[in-house]
Amino acid sequence: MIINPSNRIGDVKSYYFATKLAEIAEMNTRGEDVLNLGIGSPDLLPPSDIIETLREASLAPEANKYQPYKGISALREGFSHHYQSMLGVSINPDTEILPLMGSKEAIMHISMSFLNDGDLVLVPNPGYPSYRVTAELAGATPVLYDLTEDMNWLPDLKKLERLDLTRVKLMWINYPNMPTGAIIDDLSLKALIDFADRHHILLCHDNPYNFILNEQPRSIFNIDGAWACCLELYSLSKCFNMSGWRVGGLIGNKDYIDVVLRFKSNMDSGMYKPIQIAAAKALHLNKDWFEYLNQIYRNRREAAYEIFDLLDCTYERDSAGLFIWAKAPSYIQDVTSWVDDILSQAKVFITPGVIFGSNGENYVRIALCSSTEQLHQARYRIESRFVKSLA
Repeated sequence: MIINPSNRIGDVKSYYFATKLAEIAEMNTRGEDVLNLGIGSPDLLPPSDIIETLREASLAPEANKYQPYKGISALREGFSHHYQSMLGVSINPDTEILPLMGSKEAIMHISMSFLNDGDLVLVPNPGYPSYRVTAELAGATPVLYDLTEDMNWLPDLKKLERLDLTRVKLMWINYPNMPTGAIIDDLSLKALIDFADRHHILLCHDNPYNFILNEQPRSIFNIDGAWACCLELYSLSKCFNMSGWRVGGLIGNKDYIDVVLRFKSNMDSGMYKPIQIAAAKALHLNKDWFEYLNQIYRNRREAAYEIFDLLDCTYERDSAGLFIWAKAPSYIQDVTSWVDDILSQAKVFITPGVIFGSNGENYVRIALCSSTEQLHQARYRIESRFVKSLA
C-alpha cells in the first residue's frame, strides 16, 4: 500500500533546476557534453586560507560534536564585524544574528515561524520560487506582486496600496535582484520599509548578491525604521564561493530572531563547527577579496553579453549580481521551447525566465558561474550549431 503525501506537499512541484539538472546529467552520460549556463552555483574556490582553516578545524577533537543552535560566538561575531566594516551597520552578535545553513533554510524557517493558515504573503513576480513554495507549505497564500521592466523591476507601491492588505503577514524583496539584476536605491527601500510598517507587514530582504558587480552594497538596516519591521537574509554562498558549505545568517531585532530560533531549535542540532570557524574567518575578508572576485565576473559578463548579442536579445549593462537577464527577441513566440532548442542543438543550457514567474515569460538568464573560456565556447556552439541552422 502506498501512503499518500500530506496535503501541504501534494501541490508542490519539484524545483525546476532539480528536474533540469537530471536531464542535463542524462545528456552528459550519452557524451553530449552540455555547457550549463543556467545554475547560480559559483565554480570558483574560497580563498585558500579559508579552506586550510576548515581542514585544520576538522582535526580538532571537538569538531564533530553537536553545536549551539544559535551558532558559535565566533561566527556571530564574524557576521557582526562584516556588517560593521563593510556596510556600516551595527549588529549585536548575541541577539540580532542567527546563523543558518544557507538563506534557503532561512526562507523556510521564517515562513514556518510567522505564518498561519489564511495569512497572505507578498511574493515578487518574477522572483525566487522558494518564496512562494514556502508560503504554501506553511499554510499561507502567496499573492504575486508585479516587477516589470518599465518600473526598473521595483515594486509598484501605488498598486500595492490599492490591495486589501489586512491579511498580509510577510513581504519578500530581493536586491540586487534575482533574476533581473536590478538594484534598489535608498529612497525606494525607505518607501518599502514605510509601507511595511504602515500595514504591519514583516518585510524580508533576501540579500545574497550584495557584493557581486554592485557598486553600492547596502543592507536594509542602513535605512531608518528597518529594525522595527524587517529581517535580512545574508549568505556566504555567492559572495564567498561557499554555496555547498551552506552558511547563511538571519539579521533582525531580538524579538524576531528569538521566534525563528524557537522553530530552528526543533529542526536541527547545529552546523558543523569547522565550517562555522572557516566562515567566521571569511567574514573578516576586506574589499580586496570582492574586487578580485568582481574582476573575474566583469570579464565573464562581457562574454555573456556576446552570447545575448548573438541571440538578438536586449539587456541592461548596469545590472548587479551573478546573472545576466535579457529579453528574448520579439519574434520568439515560445521562449521555453527556444531555450530547449538551443540545448538540443548547441548543447548549451540557459534559463527561461518564466520559471521565476509569468513576468519573466519573455526573458532568459545566464549565470556567470562558468569560466570566460566556457562562455566563449558556448557562444561558438550557439553560432555554429543553432544560429546557422536557422539561416
